[in-house]
Amino acid sequence: MELFNTSARNIVPIKRCTAFPANTHSVGLWNKSDAWQLNVSTPFGNVTLPVQNYTMPVLEIEMISIFCITQISHFFLKMIGLPMFVAELLAGIVLGQGVAAQFIEKYYNSIFRLNNQDILGTISLFAYTMFIFLSGVKMDLSIVFRTGSKAFHTGSLAMIAPLLLGAGAQYLLSRHFDLDKQENLQLMFVLTTHSLTSFPVIACLLEDLKIFNSELGRLGLSSSIISDILGVILTALATLAKVWDKSIGLAILDFVLVSLFIVFVIYVARPAMIWMVSQTPEGRPVKKVYLSIIILGLLFSAMLSNWYHMTLIFGPMILGLAVPDGPPLGSALVKTFDPLVSGVFMPIFVTVAMIKADPHDLNLNTKVAKANALLVLVIIVSKFLFSLIPPLLSRMPLNDGLALAFIMSYKGVVEMASYGIARDSKVIELEVYCFVMATVLVTAIVVPISVRYLYNPMRKYAGYQKRNIMQSATNDTELRIVACINRPDNTPALMNLLDVSCPTKDNPISVYILHLIELVGRATPVFISHQLQKKTLSNYSYSENIILSFTHFQRENHGAANVNVFTAISPTEYMHEDICTLALDKLASLIVIPFHRKWSLDGTAIESENLTVRAINCSVMERAPCSVAVLVDRGHSETVEFMVSRQAPYRVAMVFLGGSDDREAVTFAKRMVMDSCITLTIIHFVSVNEDRELEQWETVLDNEVLKEIILNYNQNSDVGHGNVGYIKEMVKDGTETATKLRSMADDFELFIVGRRFNLHSILTSGLEEWSEFPELGVVGDLLSSTDFMSNASVLVVQQQKLSN
Repeated sequence: MELFNTSARNIVPIKRCTAFPANTHSVGLWNKSDAWQLNVSTPFGNVTLPVQNYTMPVLEIEMISIFCITQISHFFLKMIGLPMFVAELLAGIVLGQGVAAQFIEKYYNSIFRLNNQDILGTISLFAYTMFIFLSGVKMDLSIVFRTGSKAFHTGSLAMIAPLLLGAGAQYLLSRHFDLDKQENLQLMFVLTTHSLTSFPVIACLLEDLKIFNSELGRLGLSSSIISDILGVILTALATLAKVWDKSIGLAILDFVLVSLFIVFVIYVARPAMIWMVSQTPEGRPVKKVYLSIIILGLLFSAMLSNWYHMTLIFGPMILGLAVPDGPPLGSALVKTFDPLVSGVFMPIFVTVAMIKADPHDLNLNTKVAKANALLVLVIIVSKFLFSLIPPLLSRMPLNDGLALAFIMSYKGVVEMASYGIARDSKVIELEVYCFVMATVLVTAIVVPISVRYLYNPMRKYAGYQKRNIMQSATNDTELRIVACINRPDNTPALMNLLDVSCPTKDNPISVYILHLIELVGRATPVFISHQLQKKTLSNYSYSENIILSFTHFQRENHGAANVNVFTAISPTEYMHEDICTLALDKLASLIVIPFHRKWSLDGTAIESENLTVRAINCSVMERAPCSVAVLVDRGHSETVEFMVSRQAPYRVAMVFLGGSDDREAVTFAKRMVMDSCITLTIIHFVSVNEDRELEQWETVLDNEVLKEIILNYNQNSDVGHGNVGYIKEMVKDGTETATKLRSMADDFELFIVGRRFNLHSILTSGLEEWSEFPELGVVGDLLSSTDFMSNASVLVVQQQKLSN
């Protein structure tokens, strides 16, 4: 069998004789005739090792060596924030020609000899195929359109700019170093491969950094998808062009086969998988036969990719993209195969790729090595700078923009696979291969440390774009609300609030109901979308009554309200992440969360208090990517329809003291006056000793919001709806404010107020010391306290906190 010596500076064909059929299993450890007695000289002394000359024992020793060194390295590297990927790279260096071969040469040549590496290489290739398929399953192409132009521009520039600048640099370097055709081919390959930003690589990085669900993470994912799509197109065209040079007819045939395969996946494979989803009852696992069929299709797609001269991963990636992401099918595939692929096979792939990089071959004195080094430098710098431009133009904070640029410059397993294939195909020389592997190692170390330094994970859900009620009203778009339910008895108050928000065809709302259930008695969290999976009478639904209630609400508001129900079963300490992730994914403007206290029907006594729910609420208010409202249900059971039936208006009070939270609250209250059955009273508290020079700009904004709603909707307006009242109360301190509010306790069914957290004012002086729940603000806490004798519900609004 002809192989290539990996330790030589030049590729030298060598011949090794292998006995067939190869023996797989040994006859036993104690059979001395079947063991090699190796006297190994190590820094710790001489050691005698019995090494079995059989395929399976050798493979086991190789895998044990890889995993032991990887885990030991990761134990220390994780202390400085480096991911497992770096440990796998270092394991390859340790087990490669540079370290292991120097200390235990006989052992190394026996275990990691060339024909033994073939088996590891086969396992690695299968692992990489599975990895790319699962990456396609995880990839949600729709987030590209939901994120907007920022991701498109970042992803496009991150690939096109380095490609164009690199092409210019390649031309100059080729002329300067007088490179021949083969050397120019190496530069072209490095140019195209290093210019790419691969989605699987970025996804792994973000997952290691634990910012996968942050807006920075979503932006990085979306940008990498754009770059990856462009890269796939470029690679496919380059492959077809290469085939075209050899045979025009064969290139046309390959193009037709590729097109037919894509059409088959879109119109046959994907509908079949959607049918599998529809046949899976809610909360039930996907049938194993469905998973087996998909894996069979994966292997078939990889085989087809070889047939029509595309890269091995083309078919698996396309098939993976066709799998419906999320539960139940996509999550089942990831849950079943990802631990094996990511935890067992991919470490082998990375380590083996690094083992092949002999440090002795790293020689930058040759002209082709110098040219490649300069070219890679141009590509890295241009990719970093052009990835930074769109975020800065869109006024993203500088630190976050730098973090995104580092993320887009990251290199990983996809680049390693490309260079490995090129090395085995003799497209690039060993010195070039070693150099690009070194660049992968450097970026794997520098990027995670830089991103951790620049980006604060505590605000990973913080937004860069305004997603609040005022922005939704300004853009005249539908109001998107994520409404959370902890207990079934949260439903009536929430439905009443949605009804009061007055959804119409001109002012529609989209509501995403999230039923939160604590994970008990099972190990894996579950996230169910009740719009995708089949509903059966025999199947127990975690949220059946909630689904029926909001289905009725949508039917009653046909064309004005769109309702989607989700169930999240997860540990309570992670429930806030489910809420924030859903709000971020759906581009919501408002999150509504229930207060942690349950009141009696008359609103005078507390029946129960759930401190876990309070902790969830506080976490949401701290991290939410949009505005948040806490709904305090004090037992008022009269709905809008009920009060209309007895010819009584539903009375809403907007308590306005000033500030961004109050402006957000009054914007939400403004929606309610569209309904003639609802009366809105704005109670504007003003200090008798107010200094007009203080917070002058805030005062101007407050007056503009109030003037607009009063002029258009008050009872004396010729063009208004006549159901808005305005009361201006002059008070000198918080005590008078509380007295005025208590005098109105029985006049309204709903109080709306801004949180005004950490805003100190004469209007609330003396009340802060008595505030029990900071998440409600001073006024909200007063309206929700036990000594405020009212059964009116309270809605406390906090405007979105933008990144700064």
